[in-house]
Amino acid sequence: MGSATNLSAAYAGMKVLLMGLGLHGGGLESARYLALQGAEVTVTDLRDEKTLAPSIEKLSALNGKISFPIRYVLGRHETEDFEKTDMVIKNPGVRRDSPFLQASIRCGRRIETDISLFLAASPARLLAVTGSKGKSGTASSLHFVLQNARKQGVLRGKACLGGNITVSPLTFLEDLRPEDDVVLELSSWQLGDLAGRRILKPRAAVLTAIMSDHQDYYGNMESYVADKRIIYQNQDHDDITVSAIDDEWGRSFSRETPGRSLVYSEKPLPEHIAGGWLTGPSGPGLGRRENSSEIFELVPPELLMPGFHQKKNCLAAALALWDLGLDAAFIRESLGRFPGIEHRLEFFHEAGGVKFYNDTAATIPEAAAAAVEAFEKPLILVTGGTDKNLDFSPLVKAAAKTKALVLLAGTGSDKLKPLLAGANIPFQGPFDTVEAAVKAACNAADKGDIVLLSPGCASFGMFQNEFDRGRKWKEAVVNA
Repeated sequence: MGSATNLSAAYAGMKVLLMGLGLHGGGLESARYLALQGAEVTVTDLRDEKTLAPSIEKLSALNGKISFPIRYVLGRHETEDFEKTDMVIKNPGVRRDSPFLQASIRCGRRIETDISLFLAASPARLLAVTGSKGKSGTASSLHFVLQNARKQGVLRGKACLGGNITVSPLTFLEDLRPEDDVVLELSSWQLGDLAGRRILKPRAAVLTAIMSDHQDYYGNMESYVADKRIIYQNQDHDDITVSAIDDEWGRSFSRETPGRSLVYSEKPLPEHIAGGWLTGPSGPGLGRRENSSEIFELVPPELLMPGFHQKKNCLAAALALWDLGLDAAFIRESLGRFPGIEHRLEFFHEAGGVKFYNDTAATIPEAAAAAVEAFEKPLILVTGGTDKNLDFSPLVKAAAKTKALVLLAGTGSDKLKPLLAGANIPFQGPFDTVEAAVKAACNAADKGDIVLLSPGCASFGMFQNEFDRGRKWKEAVVNA
């Protein structure tokens, strides 16, 4: 890894085409970073100026600080732009077989992302997290403990969090030093964009649960998981890979990694295997080092977040932190104070004795089912949305345990309806506004009940993205 200052000089005067400005920050920060380094930046996006106004407004604040004004091509892409640029910055959601990207590749142009720009320049120690579900919570818990270690004087420098969690690491790149830690949450798309590059070498790679996801993009699980494997492919024996041993995907990660392996499980591990395990929903998470019989408590019996899966994710984080040299007792105490994160089983409001939760980041059926199981009593579940060519049977099974079921409009809900009817599970909706769904959920709730938004589906159609869905859900509940 180099320094941000030295590498950024290489962008001065370069013609850069940013494909996909978006609203999450990755495109915005790439444009800002490169423009400030003296690159000639063109932004192209299929969305129009009105939709992208928040990002454009932030970039306009750079006027007077950059050598070349940023050029915009909105509502369309022009093939000529892709052929005549020096470098394309690709949004992770853009398919790699895009004819526009292929036009750039045929002309020998560089294809980069905000993640690849960051990795090429960052001097900090790196921890990377991927998986189908649980990666945001795991990455956030890692960051929380590393921050606490700085507050307590255990580590020097600072800890930063970025990546798929909607914070581009380019926002903090220029302030990083070798004594700092960076935690990156990486999606399969972000990892796939790094294939063949040797710039991702995390000191700790953590893989959370693997479930069927994004099959509308990949078409099969093997292709999807192949992108996940990129997280550890450049590691060596100085690095650690943490993966689950309860399924074949996790066991394959443990076998394949060129780094050292630590595994975690819901059940006690055989004595010859290093890693961690849980002692039941109300018990602690334990750990054992390689070639040792001594057992340490890494995760406390009770966390501030509900759900067995949350404890399992914290155990994965704890193993990575333990390998970095942090004391087991310090890790356990820190994780006991971890509050969780927005949009993941987030308790945000109580009215009339009814508690309301936001789990909008549950975008696959298994995640919504796990959210239902996280609570000890039946609840009112608001679910559904846009289908990603997934199997809804786990969500139907969980729905049978709810007190009431409310559906949001979308192709996923259209797929759910006959399955629910076949299982004799009543439902209300689908509703095409979040306000109508909130009203139906509130009408079904009594004092002492829990109302949970956990869609198990994508958000497109009614919302800009899952975070927009969560914010609108919270706003509608508070104003109901």
